[in-house]
Amino acid sequence: MQNTLQRGDRVLVDKLTPWFGSEPERGEVVVFHDPGGWLEDTQAPEPNAVQKFLSFIGLMPSAEEKDLIKRVIAIGGDTVECKKGGPVEVNGKSLDDKSFIFEGNSACDDQPFGPIKVPEGRIWVMGDHRQNSLDSRYHQNLPGGGTVSNDEVVGRAIVIAWPVSRWATLPVPKTFDQPGINAAAAAAAPGAIGLAGAVPLVLWRRRRRTATVGTVRNDA
Repeated sequence: MQNTLQRGDRVLVDKLTPWFGSEPERGEVVVFHDPGGWLEDTQAPEPNAVQKFLSFIGLMPSAEEKDLIKRVIAIGGDTVECKKGGPVEVNGKSLDDKSFIFEGNSACDDQPFGPIKVPEGRIWVMGDHRQNSLDSRYHQNLPGGGTVSNDEVVGRAIVIAWPVSRWATLPVPKTFDQPGINAAAAAAAPGAIGLAGAVPLVLWRRRRRTATVGTVRNDA
């Protein structure tokens, strides 16, 4: 997810909003469980005592599970595609991703795709470091065709909380709000922001394309 997130960043994750019926939205950075086969044999860092405690009381994903963090590009009902040399398009609208993808990266030249119709109840996710991210594009051969079930989403990353010099919110880029992009059925209104359920997760960079956020993998 570079440069949006860096190694050593701690982020707060809104875990309560989904409990009130909210669904993932385009442009959000979300934490989700491995849908199956994404992490292969990657080993998560050994959880410390704080992680185990937060997991035990339900304020953090299982300390034994391996989760990922990506940006939602398309939601159920959307059609998403990206041709080599071109931008990512959602419902025929081109995304201006210059404000959030890694400097020097192309939109998808390493792995063009689509058009793909995202099934209802699922999302299409991509990393911000496009040329160093094993995201939805690289898992189209798995069940779900590279999409992730909304039920696998742990919550939305809302704030970089540490280090202090990196403090920042993680808003939805304006390009996802452009007129006409909501060609699919309107998404449900977001529920109350569950800051009470926000928990710190640590970004660990293990090797190229293999990293975690606490137990969350930051596949760039």
